[in-house]
Amino acid sequence: MGPVIEARGLTHAYPDGTTAIQDVTVSIDEGERVAVIGANGSGKSTLQLALGGLVEPTAGTVRYFDETTDAEAVRDRLGVLLQDPDDYLFNTTVREDLEYGPAQLGMSREAATQRVAHVAAELGLDALLDRPPFRLSGGEKQRAAVASVLAFEPDVLLLDEPFGAVDAHYRDRILKLVTDHEGTVVLFTPSLDVVADVADRVIVVGPDGSIAADGSVRDVLTDSTLLQANGLRPPATVTLFEGILDADDVPLTVSDARAYLLDELG
Repeated sequence: MGPVIEARGLTHAYPDGTTAIQDVTVSIDEGERVAVIGANGSGKSTLQLALGGLVEPTAGTVRYFDETTDAEAVRDRLGVLLQDPDDYLFNTTVREDLEYGPAQLGMSREAATQRVAHVAAELGLDALLDRPPFRLSGGEKQRAAVASVLAFEPDVLLLDEPFGAVDAHYRDRILKLVTDHEGTVVLFTPSLDVVADVADRVIVVGPDGSIAADGSVRDVLTDSTLLQANGLRPPATVTLFEGILDADDVPLTVSDARAYLLDELG
C-alpha cells in the first residue's frame, strides 16, 4: 500500500509574515492511523488545511494517492473536518448538510438515505435533522459536522479536534465511528488522552511549525521530555504510571489502565 498523502518541504506563511508551518515532509500510507499533535498555536490546523488542499502552501508540494498534486481532483476522496463546525455547516437543515456529500458523489438516493440515517442515529442527530444548523448547540454542531464528513465515506479522514464541545457519551461514539472507518485516518489534536485509542503513529509539530518527532504511539507518548519540550503533557495514564512501570508496560489508554488495576487488585 502506497502513500495517500505525501508532503515534501511544505511551508505556509500568512500575509502578515507569520510562518505557521515550515519545511514539513510527511507521508501517510493507505490505511494508516496517524495522530498529529502539538501545542495550541503550533500550526496543526494550518498543516491540516495544507494537507487537505484548502490553503496554498508558500513552498513545497502535496501529492495525493501517488496520482496528482491537485487536491480538487480528489476532493471526493478527502474528508476534511475543520476545527470550527460552523465552517462545515452551510445548508438550510442538518439533513441537507448530511446529504450534501453523498449527493455530490452521485450516491443513489437509497444508499444516501441509509448512510445518513446510520450516522445520524450513531451521533444522536435523529431529532435534529430538520433543524437549521444555527439553532444547534455547540456540541450538536460538532456532532453534525462529524456526521457530514462521515456520511460520504471518504478514503481519507483529516479531522481537526473532532471531540471538541461534546460530552463523554458522544465523544465515545465519535471515537468508535472514527476507529471503525475502513480508510485512512489523520487526527489533529492537542489532547493526548485520545491518541492511543485512534492512532498507531504520532507526528509531533513543534512550536516553530516544523516536525519535532515522528514515531510509534508508545515511543512518543511515553517520552515526557519530548512532549514537554513541545508544550504538551503526557496522557493522564502515562503520568499516573510513570515511575511505577517501565515505558514498555505503561498503559496508554483508560481501558488498558483499568484492566491493569483490576488484574493487580484481583
